[in-house]
Amino acid sequence: MALAAAVGLAGGLAWTARGPIAVAAMERIYDRAMEADPYRDLPDGLHVGLCGSGSPMPDPTRAGPCTVVLAGGQLFVIDAGAGGTKNLSLMNLPPARVDAILLTHVHSDHIDDLGELMLQRWASGARTAPVPVYGPTGVETVLAGFQEAYRIDRGFRVAHHGEKVTPTSGFGGVAHPFAAPREGPDVVLIDTPDLKVTAFPVEHEPVEPAVGYKFVYKGRSVVISGDTAASRRVEAASKGVDVLVHEGLAPNLVEIQNKAATAHGRTNLAAITHDILSYHTPPEEAARIAERAGARYLLFTHVIPPLPMRALEGPFLGDSRKLFSGEIRVGHDGDLITLPAGGDAISYSNRLTIFR
Repeated sequence: MALAAAVGLAGGLAWTARGPIAVAAMERIYDRAMEADPYRDLPDGLHVGLCGSGSPMPDPTRAGPCTVVLAGGQLFVIDAGAGGTKNLSLMNLPPARVDAILLTHVHSDHIDDLGELMLQRWASGARTAPVPVYGPTGVETVLAGFQEAYRIDRGFRVAHHGEKVTPTSGFGGVAHPFAAPREGPDVVLIDTPDLKVTAFPVEHEPVEPAVGYKFVYKGRSVVISGDTAASRRVEAASKGVDVLVHEGLAPNLVEIQNKAATAHGRTNLAAITHDILSYHTPPEEAARIAERAGARYLLFTHVIPPLPMRALEGPFLGDSRKLFSGEIRVGHDGDLITLPAGGDAISYSNRLTIFR
């Protein structure tokens, strides 16, 4: 009885002190989030993470398509799906530090957070120059639209915070469009002694051009497929790569959606769940591509359909683990794969878990 009373008293005291305890925890969280070097826990190398692993289909656990690459101290964001900007902050990869944005194509689910990402980079970082936005032909039109949509808001923020905090010169982005013809060579976007970034065309017809990207930093390498059906260009770019980040659509699970839509007379959704099969890649085919290319790690993103239970990852992958001899992971928001420079190690963490 005495023990029970003591436990009850301790529980009561903890309940009474829950507010101060939470405030102390909040102080620790923000001290970590605001530190001068948010990358101090990461070794020099190439890091690729998922600021959004989902698709246009609603999924409470996944933001829209968004991949982040940290090469040394340079931060790149590939695609800006809904919710991706918030995830970058939660992953302690601050939008204020983004050096460039790269778009794989201009489907709405890959650009719907672009305005927010540019605004957060500017307003939280006192940037004095706009962010470079690379993408296949058409990116300049998209960027001009976002610039105009945010023009009034820019005025409000400068008026409120002043030029020192929100310099007018740093607002928005500068488009860097490039052609990526289907049979053309890879396009070199960045080429320095330590870092090389290239783009290559993929198969997402009728969306054209659509591209994937390859990053090579101090001997470590990552390929990001973008949205694509099975592509020989993805396979060619992935020869001997450390990590292949590939989209994945499971036809067996999408068929369940299609049957339900058809049964309930949702003809538009039935047509969409039929049509999307033609320009995405089944996980087993992505596994074959990774195996033929000699990739070491396969990370799935742009996961279709949503997987509300972890138990669905097996049916999503099918026989992929039998087809690929490297490591496979069905991606989740916050995942980060680390490739230290000067070695061949590959490690995994989830920065949404670490920094919550």
